[in-house]
Amino acid sequence: MDGNGRWAENRGLPVAEGHRAGTRALRRTVEASIDLGVESLAVYAFSTENWTRPSDEVDALMEIFEETIERELPDLAAQGVKVRFVGRRDRAPQALQDRMAAMEAETAGNIRIDLWVAFDYGGRAELVDAARRLIDSGARSDELDEHMFAAALSEPEMREPDLLIRTSGEQRISNFLLWQLAYSELLFVDCLWPDFDEPQLHEALEEYSRRKRRFGGR
Repeated sequence: MDGNGRWAENRGLPVAEGHRAGTRALRRTVEASIDLGVESLAVYAFSTENWTRPSDEVDALMEIFEETIERELPDLAAQGVKVRFVGRRDRAPQALQDRMAAMEAETAGNIRIDLWVAFDYGGRAELVDAARRLIDSGARSDELDEHMFAAALSEPEMREPDLLIRTSGEQRISNFLLWQLAYSELLFVDCLWPDFDEPQLHEALEEYSRRKRRFGGR
């Protein structure tokens, strides 16, 4: 979900307003995903590298995350969205940690769509943590395979994405789901994230439907 800052700058607004507009785009995208029959949606909300941004922007983001959970929780729960957070939580303010835990608990029984929110997440960190879990478990090198490694990831229940959509015209994956994206189709779109809406999502899925996935075969 890239482009909040540039969206705000283009309108002469504070960066925080771009992030707030981004939360509205997320709401639209979740609802559009439900309408289009998507069963699992993973979004990159805050990376391990985002802590290096100016402190006032980071503080504003933490407040916006809290506001968003408080505002959206009742409706998301009512629409059957199951929310889970991927990544670290210990560096977030305690109030935000509490809201994240409450949102997961409130939506745990929902089955309409899985919404995975990557927060304080980095793909390399996830791989290192998985390796540490395997070492700590006493796994032998001669028994290690892809299935065992995948089971050691932070959220092994998360599906491997069929399609990655990155907004704002940037053409890189920026440390997102490095293991899980191995055979995903990649789509880079020019619109800034706050402008992303149901027609854009529908167009992305139409583009995906025209591709032939071979997984290394012919």
